[in-house]
Amino acid sequence: MAAAAASPALKRLDLRDPAALFETHGAEEIRGLERQVRAEIEHKKEELRQMVGERYRDLIEAADTIGQMRRCAEGLLGAVRATDRYCARLRRAGSAAPRPPRAPQPQPSQEEFYSMAAQIKLLLEIPEKIWSAMEASQYLHATQLYLLCCHLHSLLQLDSSSSRYSPILSRFPILIRQVAAASHFRSTILHESKMLLKCQAVADQAVAEALCSIMLLEESSPRQALADFLLARKAAIQKLLNQPHHGAGIKAQICSLVELLATTLNQAHALFYTLPEGLLPDPSLPCGLLFSTLETITGQQPTGKGIGVLQEEMKLCSWFKYLPASIVEFQPALRTLAHPISQEYLKDTLQKWIHMCNEDIKTGIATLLMYVKSMKGLAGIRDAVWELLTTESTSHSWDMVCGRLLEKPLLLWEDLMQQLFLDRLQTLTKEGFDSISTSSKELLVSALQELESCTSTSPPNKHIHFEHNMSLFLWAESANDLPSDAAWVSVANRGQLGRSGLSMKAQAVSPCVQTFSSALDSKLKVKLDDFLTYLPSGDSSLSKEVTPKQAKNCAFDRYGDAGTVQEMLRTHSVACIRHITDYIRAELQSIEAAVQGQQDALGSGKLHAALFMARLCQSLAELCPHLRQCILGQSGSSEKPVRDSRALKKQGKGKPQEVVPTQAQWQEVKELLLQQSVMGYRAWSSAVVHVLAHGFAQSLLLDDAGSILATATSWDELEIQEEAESGSSVTSKIRLPTQPSWYVQSFLFSLCQEINRVGGHALPKVTLQEMLKSCMVQVVAAYEKFSEEKQMKKEGAFPMTQNRALQLLYDLRYLNIVLTTRGEEVKCARSKQDSRIEKVTDDLEALIDPFDLDVFTPHLNSNLHRLVQRTSVLFGLVTGTENQFTPRSTAFNSQEPHNILPLASSQIRFGLLPLSMTSTRKAKSTRSIDSKAQ
Repeated sequence: MAAAAASPALKRLDLRDPAALFETHGAEEIRGLERQVRAEIEHKKEELRQMVGERYRDLIEAADTIGQMRRCAEGLLGAVRATDRYCARLRRAGSAAPRPPRAPQPQPSQEEFYSMAAQIKLLLEIPEKIWSAMEASQYLHATQLYLLCCHLHSLLQLDSSSSRYSPILSRFPILIRQVAAASHFRSTILHESKMLLKCQAVADQAVAEALCSIMLLEESSPRQALADFLLARKAAIQKLLNQPHHGAGIKAQICSLVELLATTLNQAHALFYTLPEGLLPDPSLPCGLLFSTLETITGQQPTGKGIGVLQEEMKLCSWFKYLPASIVEFQPALRTLAHPISQEYLKDTLQKWIHMCNEDIKTGIATLLMYVKSMKGLAGIRDAVWELLTTESTSHSWDMVCGRLLEKPLLLWEDLMQQLFLDRLQTLTKEGFDSISTSSKELLVSALQELESCTSTSPPNKHIHFEHNMSLFLWAESANDLPSDAAWVSVANRGQLGRSGLSMKAQAVSPCVQTFSSALDSKLKVKLDDFLTYLPSGDSSLSKEVTPKQAKNCAFDRYGDAGTVQEMLRTHSVACIRHITDYIRAELQSIEAAVQGQQDALGSGKLHAALFMARLCQSLAELCPHLRQCILGQSGSSEKPVRDSRALKKQGKGKPQEVVPTQAQWQEVKELLLQQSVMGYRAWSSAVVHVLAHGFAQSLLLDDAGSILATATSWDELEIQEEAESGSSVTSKIRLPTQPSWYVQSFLFSLCQEINRVGGHALPKVTLQEMLKSCMVQVVAAYEKFSEEKQMKKEGAFPMTQNRALQLLYDLRYLNIVLTTRGEEVKCARSKQDSRIEKVTDDLEALIDPFDLDVFTPHLNSNLHRLVQRTSVLFGLVTGTENQFTPRSTAFNSQEPHNILPLASSQIRFGLLPLSMTSTRKAKSTRSIDSKAQ
């Protein structure tokens, strides 16, 4: 091998000049060349040894053969010489012996002798003619020659029971071998003719001649010929279906099968169908070819037609004129007349054959389709079948042929293959989407395990760190915040896939969610692209180009099952999403049960996992555009995607929008994802509210003087004018709280921190409402517990003073204003506070002097409104957008000192910042409602 590989390199080198060789190569290269040359020499020596050894054996064998031939020739010469000597002795002995008188024998005439000689000559030449006809696939001509040979045997008495005593055989022993050789022609011609019937690419005339050969050799009827023809075609179908399967050959096999079925019916019409009397034959649609061929072969006119080819070849021979007339004019004959097959029998036989082949074809095609692994492959096979059946050569007069033979059309695609293709599509779709859902579930499990196994203090990578604290991702700058073409491409003209990093931050979509959604969308895209190859193109111009005449000429509507295929895609897409959401629901339920009642739940990985699943379900419908296209079809790709984040925020608000019937399932999927998202956020909000409310209640219930002083804030001193009993004006000073207690501020600030930590601007509105409502319920419960403990009057407890009661009342009213949005009040049409809040308020007001309470209330309300305005931006999303822009009172006192920013009368804080606000008209209505409530 090494020498063989090195020989081309050696040929390129000039080894005859050692000096040049040493100039161009180093010592090591020279040694390598030496080794190569020596290896080449050894290789050539070995080749020479093998060649000499092989030729030597051939030479010895040839010498042995020559020796045997020489000995055989010498023996033959010796035998000939011995025969000559023996004959010479006999001649001498005969001439010497007396001859007895010979009886007179009749001498045959010269003509009979020449006739017999011509027959023997013809008999000796017929086998060669038969083999020539067989090689040329002229089986009918071979059958005629074989039957002529049998006729010669009968004339020469070669096939009689006393053939061994035949005078002709005794004089011509070579005819014994000729008779034995002729006996094999029948089986050979029958076998080759039946093999030709199994071929589909054979002309009608060739099939007719093969059937005539079988009928002549087996002496059968046309009905038996029809049965032989159909059985041969059934065997051809089975052979075609049982061929070795290769991926690229499935289409060829199915197309060959369809072509074989169509060819079988067309040839059945051309061979066996006879026109009723009175109908003129159509030249483009032949029929009755078998019977016309039989009549030509076996008819009595013209004479000698059966062996015309032999006549042309033999008429120049000198012995041909001595053949008897029975041989010259020989024509094969059937025992019974070949009556035409009735149309009823032909129809019944073909219908039985189709029914008999139906199951084999369906089973075989189903088996073949098992090797097709993509919709593109199925579409290619379907289109190939469509093109095959639509071509002019195949579809020409197909309806007329089916009407004559079966009295109904034979729909090869609709009756045999369409359902098999749909079943395979169903299997491939199920396997594909099961694989997508399984891989997505595995990816989700991996992400959840990574989130739950890592603590917030030591995350393994930046993306997990962002999941632990979303605000870090939202406020971190990155290179992909803006797309490269942001300067000259508007947002309206930007494609669905051209999202910027800033838009992802605006929707609080974390990198982990983006990674998962991108992986799922890429898998759906591959599946959808594969599916679209089976569906019609979305270009409407293509469908307009197809005229009604062209549609009529088509073999079948290849896109007739597009609705079924799209429904299949839609159903499995929804099932895939349901499989993922079912797992998410189970995980969220286990997380909610695990963190319920735990005080350290805020730092646990389970809450981070719940938030990850909530964000995923919230943004999955928008980040996976191919999911929308899978469910809505090709129309879903041209429509603009709906901002799901707004839909999430408006869940449960207002009347449900009317959904187009074709988009019903897409709306169901979005609602399903919305439910899981709200469920995930609810698990997080419940844990946050429980932990913060627990700390708030503990601070509220602390009853020692130090704790009360530690939570106290500054009060404001006001001068008021009062009228004395004498009617004079008296100036007095009062002190009122202007800030809530520290634990109230800490509670609200911690709540804002937790909301902003998870990207509060993208939280669903229903989650925020539930969270604030739950906070208010927990706060009221804490105040109720506080009232109950004060009513019990424990020993050693710090007494409840009026100032403390006033601070608590101020805190409660402030919390009620902050944690209850005005939009909710307007929606629910509530004109007064909740009865529980009223009861707690009454309990606190009972601890304050009624006269002082009447004096304090207006100023307390003014401080509350000022405080709400001052803290509206600080507490952000907790106060709600409706509470951030309370209009200024019309009764403005210019002498009142201001320590807050002057507020604009409109709802736009900064002109250059477009905020998502309600309209000015709604603001005016809100003002009127507020004025009425006051």
